[in-house]
Amino acid sequence: MFTFSARSDRTNPEYTAPEIQHLAIGCKLLKGDGSADSPFLHEVTIRNSGETSWNGIIRLDLSIDAASPRFFMPGFLYGTNRGDAPMQTGSKAPRLRSGNPDFPASSWWMTRSDRLSHPAVFAFTGKRIAGLCASPYFLKAGGRIIPWRPGVSGDWLQYAGFGCDLDRSLISYTLGYENAPWFFLDSRHYSPRAPLAGNCFSLEPGEEVCFTAAEFSYPAENETGLNAAIRKVYSLYHEPPRRCQPPESAVRTIAEAVGSTAWLPQDQAYAGFVFDKPDSKEVRLIPSISWTNGLAAAVPMLEAAIRLHREDLRDQALQCINHIVQTSINPRNGLPFTAEIDHIWCNRGWWYDAQPVPGHAAYLVGQAVYLILKAYMFEEQLSGEKHEDWLEYARKVLFVTEQSRNGDGEYPYIFSETTGAGLCYDSLSGTWCMAAASLYCALSGETGWLVNLLRSEQYYYRAFVSRMECYGGPLDIDKQTDSEGILAYIRAVRWLHAVTDEQDLLDHLRDALEYEFTFKFCYNSPIKVPPLSKVGWSSCGGSITSVCNPHIHPMSSSVVDELLYYVSRTGDEYIRSRMEDTVLWSCQVSNTRDGEYDYGKTGWMSERFCHSEGLLTETYADGSPASTWFALMPWACGCILEGLAGEFWDPLTE
Repeated sequence: MFTFSARSDRTNPEYTAPEIQHLAIGCKLLKGDGSADSPFLHEVTIRNSGETSWNGIIRLDLSIDAASPRFFMPGFLYGTNRGDAPMQTGSKAPRLRSGNPDFPASSWWMTRSDRLSHPAVFAFTGKRIAGLCASPYFLKAGGRIIPWRPGVSGDWLQYAGFGCDLDRSLISYTLGYENAPWFFLDSRHYSPRAPLAGNCFSLEPGEEVCFTAAEFSYPAENETGLNAAIRKVYSLYHEPPRRCQPPESAVRTIAEAVGSTAWLPQDQAYAGFVFDKPDSKEVRLIPSISWTNGLAAAVPMLEAAIRLHREDLRDQALQCINHIVQTSINPRNGLPFTAEIDHIWCNRGWWYDAQPVPGHAAYLVGQAVYLILKAYMFEEQLSGEKHEDWLEYARKVLFVTEQSRNGDGEYPYIFSETTGAGLCYDSLSGTWCMAAASLYCALSGETGWLVNLLRSEQYYYRAFVSRMECYGGPLDIDKQTDSEGILAYIRAVRWLHAVTDEQDLLDHLRDALEYEFTFKFCYNSPIKVPPLSKVGWSSCGGSITSVCNPHIHPMSSSVVDELLYYVSRTGDEYIRSRMEDTVLWSCQVSNTRDGEYDYGKTGWMSERFCHSEGLLTETYADGSPASTWFALMPWACGCILEGLAGEFWDPLTE
């Protein structure tokens, strides 16, 4: 049963009984059995019975029957957010740890609702899923305070909030919100709990608010059991993205913008950033073989060019790919270098100082080979050309990476620059090597690596996916929990299933997709900062980057083919709807006209979409905050192109 408390004192952080503060609270059960399909539905009424206005935070707590539950706040906190791992890292994020731990850990967390992708908080007890779901924000309509639900309109009033407490074993929902005990602007900028101010909920004398709270309580074998509740939350609060332009139009304008603005012929590469200046453009290369440049831009551009019958754009992409294939290999170990700086290949890309040791990062090595193989597939299937040197490049690199697994079957996080041996592990980065080897098996028909690939897949599923705590994807977040690493695992399992047709792999693909969905917004959060606030931009269908990078990025749009692969084999309507969200979101993140996002030309887009208070570090000329980066970023464009160019599948016409 719920317990209630409130805080109105601006200096005293303690929550006290509501009646002390003249708040009368009623709660009655309307229906439900606690299952994922039919959660307990409670009607809560709160009235100001005092004679003066009340301002503060009202808190609803649900106790969890477990000593050390694993909490889940979608997009914000997974398990303990690695609170059991060493915390002296460059990138900071909320971590859960019992007692009175040092920053950035705490035994409890509270945050504004829009830092979560779904308006819900969950706990796994080891045997059961417990959860709490309620409206993410409130409106005022007809003189009454009402909770937002899809289809409900009114004047904006206030955010809600969510929280969890490890020492007290409870999860929380709040009217009004706190970012406590710390607020994270991003992984390197944070501040302590602030006094109550604009985050308060207000009730006039005699005024009341009524809302419903869904309570989940059902058995589960492991943490993936919470996905059934996520499906229900999605059905309750799903709000589709705006319908902006057809996929083919988005692909055309984005590809033309990248090809005409970001191509650097002297480097046989694309710029990492193109900044829009009043009288000129400023170009920054950001050397990288993949991830944030290189093949991450070139291969999607190749597919888009073929689909659009643009030989000029295809020629650019082929130059970049061929240059990498012909020049990037480290002769000492057979692995590709990960960056080319001043026309010299090395491993000292912008991420270098975030690595625990020097060497070749598996994230970039595996992704580069995967993308070259994907380019090989496009050229053979769509252009009728076979680039045997690309296939041979991939085979030789994979021969090295396939020898590098540890005893668990895990690929390295970093490879030695001299021998190619694994130097450190414990991350999802290496699944890019698994994805590349799986695609190689599918394209070449060679299955000699298959047994070990299946063993590795089982390890990653048990150690990461089934626990719903995937970490160690990109190198710039110090192995924090993220949504990026799972995208490589999704690709790997898709191709392993294509080769073997094993049902377990299809089930694992579903679980991996549903983990990614926990980062993907199910509704359109009200945006308060321009330019996103004024263009009708939708958060639904976009995925939060990680627990330490609180913005939406386009990388999850790159797996539309994998979503379509799963849906075509299962008919799962929920995942089909998520796929539609992803496609529609992807069609509305670039300029449909010059300057639509307050910068750039038609087709320009960046990687940064700030849906909340997080990562508001970009500014307008007058110093006011901006909710996007004012730059064309070809790797980010590549994510959209990779997702949309596949078959030009268009939910707008369905």
